Amino acid sequence: MNGVVVMNEVLEVTRGDLFRYSFYDDNRKVVAVLNVEKLKEILGAEIICREDLLSTAVSTACGSDMMSDVLAFVKEQAVMLTGLVNPQVVRTAEMMDMHCIVFVRGKRPTLQMIEMAEDRDMVMLCTSLEMFTSCGKLYSAGLRGGSGQ
Repeated sequence: MNGVVVMNEVLEVTRGDLFRYSFYDDNRKVVAVLNVEKLKEILGAEIICREDLLSTAVSTACGSDMMSDVLAFVKEQAVMLTGLVNPQVVRTAEMMDMHCIVFVRGKRPTLQMIEMAEDRDMVMLCTSLEMFTSCGKLYSAGLRGGSGQ
């Protein structure tokens, strides 16, 4: 078994998979760093664009349909989960330096949004799961919000 010791615990490591861990904050909390491909598997999501960036590492996420909340409260997020389908989603994700947008509840981005995301090197995924379920699955896998809680 390949493994890594984190806070006196050995965690199984599989090549390029979910199990790369890092200390997150001053409280020495350990959180997962997933690649987007693993995020896709966890959510049973479909790739909409930028399949070439599935190896991008993400360690934090947020879920919101209100872009004003994302701009006001979100810090250090790599993934946005939303059911909102308009170009403002991509613009907000760009402003917040996010790497991946996941559309929940089976929502699908417009062609304009897909082109915008491709130009900005953002992966887009689509899942049929609801927002609450999607966030819960990612939290269970170790992803946290910007506060690390």
